[in-house]
Amino acid sequence: MSGIEYALNTDSSEVLSNMIQVTFPEGDEEGFRKTKETLERMGVASNQASTLYQSAHVFHKRDKYYICHFKELFALDGKRAEISDDDFGRRNLIVKYLTEWGLIRPISDAYKSQLAHPSKLKIIKYSDREKWNLESKYSIGVKKF
Repeated sequence: MSGIEYALNTDSSEVLSNMIQVTFPEGDEEGFRKTKETLERMGVASNQASTLYQSAHVFHKRDKYYICHFKELFALDGKRAEISDDDFGRRNLIVKYLTEWGLIRPISDAYKSQLAHPSKLKIIKYSDREKWNLESKYSIGVKKF
């Protein structure tokens, strides 16, 4: 997959089709919770400010779960969004790690086609999370007017 530019009010089915659909080995409720917490500690770091900007989210819609880049959520809200190859590569690398750690099971192997280099992703250990400012550029379920 190469970068995508979503226009205003892109059909939600188009946006969802580019996200990575997953299931949880531990069951939906527990798997969702663990995955959500882990994703808060994965992203792009600003080491000067000890800030980590979360790259991907776990998203639930119509009884399905997805791992998506935060810009895909903007597109789902009907906003313009430009998602680069680097953004997709980082999201896909996150899916790869979550799969290896047994937190998720992707429905397809599509994420394997484009992986970012591991140096493009910072992962904060659970024990170090208090030393970092964990920032999210999108809040699921929060409408801003």
